Amino acid sequence: MMNPFLQVALGGAIGATARYAVYRALIWHGPGFPVATAAVNVLGSFVMGLLAAGMAHRWGNAYAPFLLTGVLGGFTTFSAFSLDALTLWERGQVPGAAIYVVASVLLSLIAVIAGLAVGRGIIT
Repeated sequence: MMNPFLQVALGGAIGATARYAVYRALIWHGPGFPVATAAVNVLGSFVMGLLAAGMAHRWGNAYAPFLLTGVLGGFTTFSAFSLDALTLWERGQVPGAAIYVVASVLLSLIAVIAGLAVGRGIIT
């Protein structure tokens, strides 16, 4: 089995590259609103739920460092989320900042619930 630190490093490179691809693909986003960051957070939360269900019920945790910490840790961007929210706030876009924070958190929670449900449905 591969060293867990190496798993995290390789997974992080894959996740960060995937995040960059999403940013490049979502060039249609509205001016000043961080759609790409919200998209990767919601998608990453869904995949986190799906993989957590799969690992708990079928595959085990051998690849958790690679998939969860590495790939999804590199892909999801809550540090960027925090900076984006603060930037909106500092620009005086307080309603936009509030909508962004609430929508990102709620949609990510809904997505992880959905990912768990789908994962559990596929596995059981």
